[in-house]
Amino acid sequence: MTDTVLYERVGAAAVLTIDRQERRNAVDGRTAERLLAGFHAFEADDDARVLVVTGAGEVSFCAGADLKAIESFAGRLDSPAGPFGFTRLTPSKPTIAAISGWCLAGGLELALWCDLRIATQDSRLGFPERRWGVPLIDGGTQRLPRIVGLGRALDLILTGRIVDSAEALAMGMLTEVVPAGRHLERALEMAQGLAGFPQETMLADRRAAIAGLGLPLEDGLALEAQAGPMVFADAIAGAARFAGGEGRGGAGAGA
Repeated sequence: MTDTVLYERVGAAAVLTIDRQERRNAVDGRTAERLLAGFHAFEADDDARVLVVTGAGEVSFCAGADLKAIESFAGRLDSPAGPFGFTRLTPSKPTIAAISGWCLAGGLELALWCDLRIATQDSRLGFPERRWGVPLIDGGTQRLPRIVGLGRALDLILTGRIVDSAEALAMGMLTEVVPAGRHLERALEMAQGLAGFPQETMLADRRAAIAGLGLPLEDGLALEAQAGPMVFADAIAGAARFAGGEGRGGAGAGA
């Protein structure tokens, strides 16, 4: 892929970078197509264990859809993948948003699509499209309440106000806040950490957490239990490593 989106491998991570800095990395139809291609490249790459999504430069992660090129989204509104590229798809592996500067509108919806969100101290996040009547159609109305709770989500969805990184961290929207310029570095550090875990059990736990959200507790527990037999051999191997002294440094190690 060229032009507006770059897909590259960094260790065990795949990095998907939106590069339209002259438009604060706002997405047009062509960029959305390239984002979708990047998603498929990640899914097809067995050696890419984590996807990091970011924006080129320090000014903006993504300012949302490019409203000066809104006609370029014709035909994408009903796309099963989502107008913004892949926002209606669920990845099979972990994802991290590396955010600097403006993270607005569809850009925030893209960040909310990710499992984890690392942002710089100067980041600003929100849904300003409320002000000019553009709807949230890339998952924002569904993912934000699941991440921060309905009350906090409705505050941002209804008012369109912009929050700084400190408030976003306090409400649980962000996973971590880092100094300026360190968002991608920290996201890659985290990606390498995730890539170093035994994958089958981590992915099974991730699937259960995502698929079980919203289910009655009894159904969610049954869903979680399905993974047990599938990853039992990995669990035995992991327990043996722990018994042998490997990986005991972290807090919360099991008995």
